[in-house]
Amino acid sequence: MEQDDWTSWPSREALQRQGMTPARRWSGVVGRVVGLGVALWFTFVNSTLRGDHELVVAVAAVVGMFAFWRFLRVSPRLRVLPCVLWLAVVLSASMLSLRLGGEVISIVLLCALAMASMQRLPLVVAVPLTTISVLLFILLVPESGWLGNLGTVLGLGALGYVARLDWEARAQTYRLLAQERAARAAEAESAALAERARIAREIHDVLAHSLSAQLVHLEAARLMLDAGAEREQLRERIVSARRMAQDGLAETRAALSALRGEFVPVGEYLATLANADGAALVIEGEVRPLGAEVGVAVRRTAQEALTNVRKHAPGADCRVRLSYLAGTVELEVRNGVSEGGGELAGSGSGYGLLGMRERAELLGGSLLAGPEAGGFRVLLSVPTP
Repeated sequence: MEQDDWTSWPSREALQRQGMTPARRWSGVVGRVVGLGVALWFTFVNSTLRGDHELVVAVAAVVGMFAFWRFLRVSPRLRVLPCVLWLAVVLSASMLSLRLGGEVISIVLLCALAMASMQRLPLVVAVPLTTISVLLFILLVPESGWLGNLGTVLGLGALGYVARLDWEARAQTYRLLAQERAARAAEAESAALAERARIAREIHDVLAHSLSAQLVHLEAARLMLDAGAEREQLRERIVSARRMAQDGLAETRAALSALRGEFVPVGEYLATLANADGAALVIEGEVRPLGAEVGVAVRRTAQEALTNVRKHAPGADCRVRLSYLAGTVELEVRNGVSEGGGELAGSGSGYGLLGMRERAELLGGSLLAGPEAGGFRVLLSVPTP
């Protein structure tokens, strides 16, 4: 046994009996009440106490039981002096009862003192207190039967220490359970925050893309109207803005389905997207299902890359490649330079690429985007389970 085991108090959880079932609590209370009742019976009903001693022994028993109850109440505060003082009152009441012939109630108080002190006090205090109680008992008890009573007191003291270890083990289990619940609550909160961030990214990707495109067409229509453009030209701009709104609505619905895990396979989605933009699609490797986050990242990256091609290099050749590699999925979008347009690098746009890169990094992947000979290249690489 280490030095800390002698000087340390039981934990507050152990002293407050946390983790103990109500049935076990009440069984202990009932056992103590029954034992005390039997002790009082033998002391006052079936005893040889003289009439003038019965009242003194009764008062001593009441005082001793009250002091013991107060000890039980103050011990969770972890203060040695009040605990020792209340136990000293218990010991005095026990010795007085023993001196006047109330041996049974005296033994009960001594057993309670020995057991409770070993349960609730530092051992450096409990062991001397129990030893002093036993020595006083030996000095004052009648010669007959003292050895058996001595064994009872010492045995209950040892039982109190065993109960102390049991309380501490139960308290440790209670603390671990509380820590596990706190960890689960923190994990659930973290998952909720991650889900909120995911929804925020989806809303940003869909609405920002759709609304910005509509704003471009509507602003162009306003400028053309101020310049006195023809009706057909204005109509073309308004129809384009309307088409953008319809596409944005469809993309919003697709994003909501993706958040619920209800989306079409990535290959099918890319085929539809590439066909709408006139791009060539190549799928390499063994096709396999992708996780929700990975699938959304591939979809959004392809969508953003093809939108940039349509915006900054209209009419240029475009190729999309989806490769299922060992533990990784890659998406590559390449485009040439249109006859009348520049490259994405010179367009001043960077927020879409930044969003794609952040999405990839959150999944442990990477995104490379930049000009190459004769065009622009976007390469997404994301690990898969």
